[in-house]
Amino acid sequence: MNTNTTKLIYFSPTGTTKSILERIAQGLQGERTEHLDMTPPDANTRALAETHDELVILGSPVYGGRLPPDAAQRLRRLKGSGSPAVVVVVYGNREYEDALLELSDLAAEAGFIPVAGGAFIGEHSFDSKAMPIASGRPDEQDLKKAEEFGRAIRQKIAGVNTLGEMAPLNVPGDFPYKEWHKWQDVSPITREDTCIRCKSCIAACPTAAITMNGTLTTDTDVCIVCCACVRACPTGARVAEHPRIKKIQEWLSTNYRARKEPETFL
Repeated sequence: MNTNTTKLIYFSPTGTTKSILERIAQGLQGERTEHLDMTPPDANTRALAETHDELVILGSPVYGGRLPPDAAQRLRRLKGSGSPAVVVVVYGNREYEDALLELSDLAAEAGFIPVAGGAFIGEHSFDSKAMPIASGRPDEQDLKKAEEFGRAIRQKIAGVNTLGEMAPLNVPGDFPYKEWHKWQDVSPITREDTCIRCKSCIAACPTAAITMNGTLTTDTDVCIVCCACVRACPTGARVAEHPRIKKIQEWLSTNYRARKEPETFL
């Protein structure tokens, strides 16, 4: 079976998931690689074409062992039309729990045929110099494994004439999925004395939670605490300093320092 076009479809607020999918695509060595970024707010409403005769790599970060609800909502708008799909989740060195199974199920419900899955490690959204949580990941070792994963997928697909010849993909996870717990009133804040009104945080926010009318305001009901705004701020004015976040940072940095490695399923 030949698949010349690889389409990367991802929800990636801080760019980590995107970088891993790009390296998997390098290993696949398709003739063309296309991107469909489901991160911007307009991904909820813009028209999406059906996927035909393409190998799709679906990617999402993991929040609390699940897919972020905003990511799941946007990815459910896709129509796979029987296209093969690789499902990939990226987590911050704790656990990915039910997220990979959830993404695989979502892909199947959207009409894709999952043929491979992977769980990779990325720098946690709450990572800081004082409390490191998978700092600098994915590193080159991770990206090399992503590329090797791509080559293994290519070999698997080349060995069959139709997707029907493949055994169903099995990935870890439990159903019903673990309960989703939304963060309440813990959004990053802005230090007005160092904010230069560049609006980088507004552009980076995947849920349009940040607005500016003289001062920056964050809608805490819409914010998903992805911290993309913190990463995008050029002056360090955007910070995540809520006591609950600090408590989670300390817990993660203390208990999950041991390096975890990517897991792949074919």
